[in-house]
Amino acid sequence: MFLPILIIIIAVSGVLILFISLADRKKSGWVQFYAKGKDSGFSFKEIDLLHRLAIKSKLEDPSVLFFSQGQLDKCIKALVKNLHLSGGMNEKGNQDFLSKLYDFRKKIEMDKPRVKNGISNSRQISEGQVLRILTKGVGVLKSQVIKNVNNYLTVSRPATAKLPGTFSWQGQKLSVYFWRDEDAGYVFDSEVVDEVFSRGISSLKISHSDSLFRTQKRKSIRVKMHKAAYLYPVLNEDELNRIEINPGLKCFIEDLSDTGCAITIGGKAQDDLRIKVQFFLNNIPVCMSGNVRFAEYKEDTNRSLLHIEADPLPIEIRNQILGEVFGMLPEDEEELPYRMLDEQDGEMPVDSAIENGDQDFLDGDQDSTGASF
Repeated sequence: MFLPILIIIIAVSGVLILFISLADRKKSGWVQFYAKGKDSGFSFKEIDLLHRLAIKSKLEDPSVLFFSQGQLDKCIKALVKNLHLSGGMNEKGNQDFLSKLYDFRKKIEMDKPRVKNGISNSRQISEGQVLRILTKGVGVLKSQVIKNVNNYLTVSRPATAKLPGTFSWQGQKLSVYFWRDEDAGYVFDSEVVDEVFSRGISSLKISHSDSLFRTQKRKSIRVKMHKAAYLYPVLNEDELNRIEINPGLKCFIEDLSDTGCAITIGGKAQDDLRIKVQFFLNNIPVCMSGNVRFAEYKEDTNRSLLHIEADPLPIEIRNQILGEVFGMLPEDEEELPYRMLDEQDGEMPVDSAIENGDQDFLDGDQDSTGASF
């Protein structure tokens, strides 16, 4: 009689110990998850929602989303999908939470160890690199690396009408600035050694520098694309985020981030323009206003690549753009706006518009709205 009772007691004790152990593990997992969430800047309510998202996304260890880019992406995609289906995407609380998630996602990617791809001297500058050259008494001029050999750099002679008739480049002291793709900005001092023709181009030989000053690193994550868009001059600073109904100058967005974009337009443009770019993301019209910080003109194609620094964006627009950057938006590609608008206004197709450019618009004459660009 005693032996069966003893076996039952041992079995029940084993089951209780198992349940207590599982409960402790679950409690310990939640405490760890909460601690990581708190350290990452989320509120208790947000941490609870993240925990439920992690469980719904079937993560074996929910806390992994705080350091795994892939697992965090999985949870954000689930949230974005739910918000679209439930119609809660435009609620302020949801937008604030989504913004926090995108900021955290951005931090994870920016903090990832990267291959050191910086350069230390001007001999490492690639041919074709676009330069900004500051010359005392002349100003900041554009140039490009034509040839880079061990003894000197050959750069295109900056074209400008500002030079006095007696001006000579030879012996001029230069400050040279350039932005290296996927890296940073650099500055170095140089001197013009000679004026020459190189590869059929009027050029300058300038001295090398063994000391490059790295001025800034990229603070945002870009996504490459080739998306049709419209470009407008900023006419009213109070209407920066207003969606334009009429077509503007046709262009293509070549890369996009929450801090700016690069666009291709036909014709030649200038720096320091105030502009607004309008395009579609997930069938939603988006506009980004800002300043043209750098315009690269390619004479062989008669096109300009404009590097635009964006004004601070409304949170819902920023979230929409970061959703595109991180690949969180639904995969159904939207219709390009040109076809729809061109049926109404009868303008030329986009490729033709880009090829020909609206030269009056770009060179500062008046466009159809009376705006000077």
